[in-house]
Amino acid sequence: MALKKLFLVLLALAVALAGYFAVALNWSYSSGERAGWIQKLSKKGWLCKTWEGELALVSLPGSATVEKFQFTVHDDAVAAELAKVMGKRVTLHYEEKVGLPTSCFGETRHYVTRVTEASDISLSPGVVVQTAPASAPASAASR
Repeated sequence: MALKKLFLVLLALAVALAGYFAVALNWSYSSGERAGWIQKLSKKGWLCKTWEGELALVSLPGSATVEKFQFTVHDDAVAAELAKVMGKRVTLHYEEKVGLPTSCFGETRHYVTRVTEASDISLSPGVVVQTAPASAPASAASR
């Protein structure tokens, strides 16, 4: 009888733990977007491999201070998209997840779910520099 109770207690703990992880992985504390230049992306981990990256945020072009945004990527397809746009200005959509123990889920709390290449650079509110697409014709002055 004691063995049956022990088994039921362990089963209840396992179900509760699985439920906790299901909620923690699917619920976001916050979500948002950050824009900048991806300067680092690598797959790390001893047992649980995750993509870890770093986005350089520049608040004002020409400014010497650079803030870095550390992020984690679980989806290999999103990591491949990030690798394609390395060196270009991008916008990352992320979700912040809290309550995940161990680094098996990633080294950061910010999980990138989508990346888009930015087509303009904002200098200040209302002042935007448009970047020319790669297929744009050369200007008459350079001919």
